[in-house]
Amino acid sequence: MDCVSPILDVATRLWDCTAKRAVYIRHLPQNLNSLRTEMEELKNLYEDVKERVEREEKRQKKRLRVVDGWLRGVEAMEKEVQEILAKGDEEIQKKCLGTCCPKNCGASYKLGKMVLEKMDAVTVKKREGSNFSVVAEPLPIPPVIERQLDKTVGQDLLFGKVWKWLQDDGEKVSSIGLYGMGGVGKTTLLTRTNNELHKTRVEFDAVIWVTVSRPANVEKVQQVLFNKLEIPKDKWEGRSEDERAEEIFNVLKTKKFVLLLDDIWERLDLSKVGIPPLNHQDKLKMVFTTRSKQVCQKMEATKSIEVNCLPWEDAFALFQTKVGADTISSHPDIPKLAEMVAKECDGLPLALITTGRAMAGAKTPEEWEKKIQMLKNYPAKFPGTEEDLFRVLAISYDSLPDEAIKSCFLYCSLFPEDYEISHRKLIQLWIGEGFLDEYDNIQEARNQGEEVIKSLQLACLLENVISPVNEEGEKDEYLKMHDVIRDMALWLAGENGKKKNKFVVKDGVESIRAQEVEKWKKTQRISLWDSNIEELREPPYFPNMETFLASCKFIRFFPNRFFPNRFFTNMPIIRVLDLSNNFELKELPEEIGDLVTLQYLNLSRTSIQYLPMELKNLKKLRCLILKNMYFLKPLPSQMVSSLSSLQLFSSYDTANSYYMGDYERRLLEELEQLEHIDDISIDLTNVSSIQTLLNSHKLQRSIRWLQLACEHVKLVQLSLYIETLRIINCFELQDVKINFEKEVVVYSKFPRHQCLNNLCDVYISGCGELLNLTWLIFAPSLQFLSVSACESMEKVIDDERSEILEIAVDHLGVFSRLRSLALFCLPELRSIHGRALTFPSLRYICVFQCPSLRKLPFDSNIGVSKKLEKIKGEQEWWDELEWEDQTIMHKLTPYFQSDSSHYNFSLISHCTYFIRFVRTSEWEDQTIMHNCQETYSLQITTMSTIKIAPDLGVSNGRAGPGQGKIFGPRAGRGGLGAGSGPGQRAGLGAGWRAKPWAFLNKPKWL
Repeated sequence: MDCVSPILDVATRLWDCTAKRAVYIRHLPQNLNSLRTEMEELKNLYEDVKERVEREEKRQKKRLRVVDGWLRGVEAMEKEVQEILAKGDEEIQKKCLGTCCPKNCGASYKLGKMVLEKMDAVTVKKREGSNFSVVAEPLPIPPVIERQLDKTVGQDLLFGKVWKWLQDDGEKVSSIGLYGMGGVGKTTLLTRTNNELHKTRVEFDAVIWVTVSRPANVEKVQQVLFNKLEIPKDKWEGRSEDERAEEIFNVLKTKKFVLLLDDIWERLDLSKVGIPPLNHQDKLKMVFTTRSKQVCQKMEATKSIEVNCLPWEDAFALFQTKVGADTISSHPDIPKLAEMVAKECDGLPLALITTGRAMAGAKTPEEWEKKIQMLKNYPAKFPGTEEDLFRVLAISYDSLPDEAIKSCFLYCSLFPEDYEISHRKLIQLWIGEGFLDEYDNIQEARNQGEEVIKSLQLACLLENVISPVNEEGEKDEYLKMHDVIRDMALWLAGENGKKKNKFVVKDGVESIRAQEVEKWKKTQRISLWDSNIEELREPPYFPNMETFLASCKFIRFFPNRFFPNRFFTNMPIIRVLDLSNNFELKELPEEIGDLVTLQYLNLSRTSIQYLPMELKNLKKLRCLILKNMYFLKPLPSQMVSSLSSLQLFSSYDTANSYYMGDYERRLLEELEQLEHIDDISIDLTNVSSIQTLLNSHKLQRSIRWLQLACEHVKLVQLSLYIETLRIINCFELQDVKINFEKEVVVYSKFPRHQCLNNLCDVYISGCGELLNLTWLIFAPSLQFLSVSACESMEKVIDDERSEILEIAVDHLGVFSRLRSLALFCLPELRSIHGRALTFPSLRYICVFQCPSLRKLPFDSNIGVSKKLEKIKGEQEWWDELEWEDQTIMHKLTPYFQSDSSHYNFSLISHCTYFIRFVRTSEWEDQTIMHNCQETYSLQITTMSTIKIAPDLGVSNGRAGPGQGKIFGPRAGRGGLGAGSGPGQRAGLGAGWRAKPWAFLNKPKWL
C-alpha cells in the first residue's frame, strides 16, 4: 500500500495537468469567438475614446499621455489579436479528419492558452478605457498670442516710440497710455505692439491682452488673467476677489510681463486685480488705450501718446486700399472724386475704412458724385456711417458725466467745419443758452465753462487749436471740432437722425430759398454762416427756436440791408441772437424789443448807428455785446439801466467811446445801477470818466477789459480784478498804480492775493512819458505783453526802483507765464529786466526799432524755454546784441527770424495804432475804407473832417501813401509809419499833440 499511494498521487497530478491542457485544446473554438467578441467591444470603445480626443483637440486641447498610451496600446493589441485569431482558424482547420483531435496537440495547447491570456488583456483594456472621464487638457498658453491685424498705415512713428519704451532704451518707462478720439487707430497700434512682441520673442514671460471696456470690472479682468496664467481651479473657484488677486499676484511677481489693456474708460485699480507694482527694471510693464487723456493721468502713465488722425497722404492711401485698385482705376475721373470723399473723412481711419468699403464697386463717376453729395449734406445716410461710425463715436458722448456737458458739446456743432471757436465767445453763448445757470455770476460760469471745454478736450471730442503766438499777441484761446465728430454731433442733436432740422447749420449758401425756411418750424437752433435767406413774403415762423446765429453776409439780400418788417415777431422762446460780423447791417428793427425771452445779444462788427429804445424791454437779457461797432451813436439814456438781468456788457472800439465826457460817465453810472453786473469791457477816454470808475468799488470789481485812451491822464490806478488792459496814446501818463479797496499802494510788500492775479494781457502804446512798467512784477498771470511807441521808456522792469524785486522774483514769478513779448519803436529802451529770467512759458519774442536794447534777459545757467518758437527782429539788431556767453547765443540763434518788412497795417493793428475816421461819406474811395476796416481791422471814430484820398495804398499787407512818403517816430510828437522811406526809419508814433485822436491830423500827403 505504501508504494501504491505515491503512484496514485503522481497519476492524479498528471491527469489534472492533462485535463487542463485538454480544456485549452477542446475550448479553443469557443475561446476564439469570445476573443473576437471582446476585441470588437474594445474596438468600439477605442473609437469612442478616439472621437472624444479628436473633439477636444479641435478645441485647442492636448490629449492626456495616459489616454494616448491606451489608444496606442489598443492599436497594438488589435494587431496581436488578429494574428491570434488567424492562427486559431488555421489550427482548427488542421484537426484530424472526422475527429476533434488536433494533429499537433502541443501547438493547439499553446494557442489555446494564448487566446485566454489575450482575452484577459482585452478585458483590462476595456476597463481602463471605460474609466477615462477626461481625455485631454488645455494646451500650455504661449507667452504671446498673435492677433488678427490688417496692414497698418501711418503709425510707424508712434509705434517706434512705444517699442523703444517697451525695450527701455534708458527711458525708464513702465506704463504707456495711448489716447485719442474714437476710431483713430489706438487698438490697431496696441495690436501691432502685441504682434511685434509675438514675432520678436522679447524677454517677457507673458504678454496679456485684456479688453476692459465700460465699466472697468475687476472680476472680468481677473478672469482673463486666470485663463492666461494657468492658475489651478481649486485655488480659484469659490474664492473672493481679494483671494483671487492674491493668486494672480503670486504668479505674476515671478514673471516678466507686459499687460495690454484695451478700451479703458476710467481708472482701473491694478492692485485690486492683483497686478504687482509696475517696474521698468524688472520688466513689469503696461500699455493701455483710452479715449480720455484724463484716464492716462489717473492711471499714472509714465508716458502718454496722443494718437492723431492720419496726414493726407496716409489717409488717402488707406482709403484707396478699402476702395480697391480696380474701382479707383475704372474711370479717369474717379481718382479725383476719391480724393473728395477721402477729404470728408478728415484723416479719421474708421471713417476712411467705412466710406472706402461703401465706395468699393462704384465704378462710374455718377455714382461717386451722388455719394459725395450725400456725404456732405446727409452724412448719416451714407452707407455704413450710422452703424459702423456714428454709433462707435457716440460712445464717447454717452460717457459724458451730465446733460449740461452733453448740451455744451452738441452746441459746438453749430459752427462751420474747421472753424476755430473762441473759448470766450463759446462760453458766453453757453451762458446765454442757460447751460451754466447753476452758477450765480458770470465769473463762476466762465470758470465752469473752461472746465467743460477741458473735459471735452480730455475726452478727445474737441481739439485744442495750437497756433503759433503771432505779432498780434492774440489772447483768446481757440478750439475746433473734427469734421466727423461734428457730423456725429449733428446726428445726435437730431436724436440719432430721427428728427430732421432740429439743428439747422448752413455755411456758404448764397441764397436759402423761402420754401426751405418754411420747413424750419420745429427747429431748435439755426446757424447761418456766410449764408443768406432770399427775400421772404411772410415773416418766418420759428415757434421752437431758441438760438439764431447769423454771422457774416446774412443781411446782404434783404432790401436796403435792413431786416424785413416783422422779421422777429414769431420767435416766442428765443434765448440767443447773434448778428455779429454783418458789416452791412445798418439798422435794428424796433420789434427786437418783443424778444422778451432773449438772454444773449451780439451786434459786434455791424454798421448799426442807433439801437432802438425798445431794447430796454429785454428784462431777461444777460449778455449784451457791442464790440467794434464803428458807427454806433450813444445809447439812449436809461436803456442800459433798464436791463435788470444784465451780467455782461461789452462795448469797446466803437464810436461811442469817443463821445467824451457826459456819455461815458452816464454809461458807467447806469452800469453801476445794475444789480447783477459783474463783467464789463469798455473804453474810457476822459479823465472824469476814469475818476467815475475809480470812485465805484462795484465797477472796479466788474471791469474785465479796459482800454484807456486819455491824453491828459498822468496816473492810472488799476483794479485787482482786471484781465485785459490797453493804454493807448496817454501822452502824459507817468505812472501806474494798483488800487486796493481802502488805499492806493505803489510797490509795497503785499501778499499774493493782493496781486493782479487776473491780469493776463497788457497792451501799451503811445505813452511818451512812461519810463518803465515795473508794476508788472505784481501780475504773475501775465501772458501777453506788447509795448510800442513809448519814446522815453528805458526799462520794462526797473529792478533798481523796485524795493521788493527779490520777493517778487521768489514768490510772484516775474514773467513766469508770459507767452508773447512784443516791443516796437522804443528808441531809449535798454533793458527788459536787470537779471536773467527763466521764461518757462515764452513762445514768441518780437523786437523792432529798439536800437538801444543790446541785451536779452537770458543766460546759459537758466537756459531757454522748451516752448520757445521764434524771435523776430531786424538782422542788424540781432548781430549787435551782447551776450553773457556764447552758449546762450548759440541756443537762441536757431529761433531768430529776420524780418525787415514787418511794418505794415497788421503791425499798426497790433500796436493799436487805429486809424479812426468820421463817417462813410468822408471817404473819397469806399474800397479803401473797406480794405482798412475788413482786411486790416482798422477802426473808425470821429475827428476833424479829413478826406482820405485814394492814393493811400493798401496792397500786399503794406500800407503807405507812396514810396518815400513815410513819417516816422521822430516826426514831431510821433507818427504813423507803415513802410520805409528814404532818410528816416519806418515806425509807429504816438500821434500829434494837437488832438488825442487826430494823429493823422493833416500830414503833408493829405
